[in-house]
Amino acid sequence: MTDLSADLARTRADYESFKARGLKLDMTRGKPSPEQLSLSDAMLLPQGNRDTTTAAGEDARNYGGDLRGLPEVRALFGEALGLTADAIVLGNNSSLALMHDCIVWALLKGVPGGERPWSREASPAFICPVPGYDRHFGLTEEFGFRLLPVPLTGQGPDMDAVEALAADPSVKGMWCVPRYSNPTGETYADETVRRLAAMKTGAPDFRLFWDDAYAVHHLTERRTPLASILDLAREAGHPDRAFCFASTSKVTLAGAGVALFASSPANVSWFLARAGRRTIGSDKLNQLRHLRFLRDAEGLHAHMVRHRDLIGPKFDAVLRALERRLGGTGLARWSRPEGGYFISVDAVPGTASRVVALAKAAGLALTPAGATWPGGRDPEDANLRLAPTFPKLGDVEAAAEGIAICIALAGLEKRAEDTAAA
Repeated sequence: MTDLSADLARTRADYESFKARGLKLDMTRGKPSPEQLSLSDAMLLPQGNRDTTTAAGEDARNYGGDLRGLPEVRALFGEALGLTADAIVLGNNSSLALMHDCIVWALLKGVPGGERPWSREASPAFICPVPGYDRHFGLTEEFGFRLLPVPLTGQGPDMDAVEALAADPSVKGMWCVPRYSNPTGETYADETVRRLAAMKTGAPDFRLFWDDAYAVHHLTERRTPLASILDLAREAGHPDRAFCFASTSKVTLAGAGVALFASSPANVSWFLARAGRRTIGSDKLNQLRHLRFLRDAEGLHAHMVRHRDLIGPKFDAVLRALERRLGGTGLARWSRPEGGYFISVDAVPGTASRVVALAKAAGLALTPAGATWPGGRDPEDANLRLAPTFPKLGDVEAAAEGIAICIALAGLEKRAEDTAAA
């Protein structure tokens, strides 16, 4: 028996043994665990002595106030994210909803600096760093944009490819998760951010949709910095280039968080003019709840250390399992994130779908192969996104072992097929 045949036989036996355990485990989405949500249970208690009064003395239970949200809450998030309070508009729990609004308003009304609404362009397009976030891609797909994938390099997107695509006037925007990217975990290098801020674009109304979703989600003691896209774009003469987004969805209560939009004065005025037709204001009581609970930027960071204490061991468990089963085999490579919610694995090309099918048969639910690419189609059929945060640690350990076995089995099967065909 050849070494490949022996390895394949052993791995098939390991897979059948794992499958016989009859597990039912879900590693599909990056949701906070119940234990993480419980860190914010104090927010569900009555607010002090019926505390509903803002710093300006206004009654947060009523209409009125600044459409941008409470100034003291904007200041808190501004300090934590490196933004000025005046650049921020607060929303309700979903930053994705704010991105949806910006896409729709750009299609119907256009954006500052544009000649016409985006819907009047013949075939508008968006640049999509890959592997990336499926909900971003799905949003622009919903409205008929052409999606143009560019590879991530470990320092952010391939900027030569981005600059070449952005020179086309039909390219209206670009999705970016610049810090602890979903799913690779990488943070855009300073030079990458500078080039994005300064690059020439064919469309005068080109926008970066800058989703700093994981800004405070550190998995180590290091708080990874990110260059300010708003500052660099202003210095480069493109002050309106970036629409920035963030939220507390994975900080406090995912179903009851606070989202934000931040940008230049012209873009903020544009946003408020549209939003003022849709709402009188977002949930001010929820904003107050967050302020009373988090208190200030350092309080927020202290809270995130407690999150790290819960999820860090889960990431470590997955990385140990991958290294134990796959290290040195050439059957996979994977990210070792310092923050965020995911581990990205590149299996042997042509096997990711097989890995997902094997896992399903063994009781493991994984994110569909291809989900990290526009249209759900990874041309290499290689990338897998692992989400270890939600299950209990023991379940993560078991799932990680099974996933590593499935990756190894699919890779060895492919090697055997290629060898037989040679």
